[in-house]
Amino acid sequence: MAEVLVLAEHTGGGEVKKVTAELLTAARRLGSPSVVWTGPGAEAAAGRLAEFGAGQVYVADSPDFDGYPVAPAAELLAQLVAEKSPVAVLVAGTTEGKEVAGRLAVKTGSGVLTDAVDVTAGDGGKPVAEQPNFGGAVTVHSTVRAGTPIIAVRPNAISPEASAGAAAVEAVSFTASDAAKAATVTEHVVAEKGERPDLTEAQIVVSGGRGTGSEEGFKIIEKLADALGAAVGASRAVTDAGWYPHAFQVGQTGKTVSPQLYLAVGISGAIQHRAGMQTSKTIVAINKDAEAPIFEIADYGVVGDLFTVVPQLLDEIAKREG
Repeated sequence: MAEVLVLAEHTGGGEVKKVTAELLTAARRLGSPSVVWTGPGAEAAAGRLAEFGAGQVYVADSPDFDGYPVAPAAELLAQLVAEKSPVAVLVAGTTEGKEVAGRLAVKTGSGVLTDAVDVTAGDGGKPVAEQPNFGGAVTVHSTVRAGTPIIAVRPNAISPEASAGAAAVEAVSFTASDAAKAATVTEHVVAEKGERPDLTEAQIVVSGGRGTGSEEGFKIIEKLADALGAAVGASRAVTDAGWYPHAFQVGQTGKTVSPQLYLAVGISGAIQHRAGMQTSKTIVAINKDAEAPIFEIADYGVVGDLFTVVPQLLDEIAKREG
């Protein structure tokens, strides 16, 4: 079976990020997934990688990956593409992942596809990427014309599915070139995090939209999120208005989330927003407009003023906790 290289997203301690499981799930549709692991921690992660079908784990435990940004990872992938002749290379569609994809495409003379929300095998097993366009109004299915297809997959777009693999660890000799060391990492700063879970990793997300009315009105979304132990999300209308930071925007031009429970509060449900949350397992919508598009994809809907409905919901949550 043809080999598919998957660039692992992980923490320095060997914790495998959710998007890596998503990439392995997609890779299994194309062939046999082989993880490319940069830096330390592969041994601790092998069990998790095996759970999602990794056949091989190519480990390059070099300090170059910690001291220099992005470029060494692209060089390592280019080295493995030349050695293994994979059918495709999958990377996470993060800021760094897309830069790695672009650099790798230049090094290997290959086509690159970004912002993919799904990956399938087309005619003859050729990888096909599904990409939303025009705010999600149009869906495009793309292939590459030359080289090894390099596909950047949007995090949370594909549901991870377990499938046992061997995850045989193989050490890879690698030294970054002088060109890859032109930019140097001078300091690592750990971002301060609040008590709420990370938006893209959360099991419950409460998102607020234009219906909250103002920055002050949006605070009710935070109250509901805290009551449920959830992450806070926002529609583009909210972030554009400056009521909440852009880092919390859910949608085509923001974050893609796929929690177990998604509460859309005061959000009409435009295509742009739906593109970032429609894979959520259960969707609950609260909106005073009974014709709002969000109800088309909601599993449960409440037609009513959010400033009436949410306080009642908070009271019920408090009663159950009590």
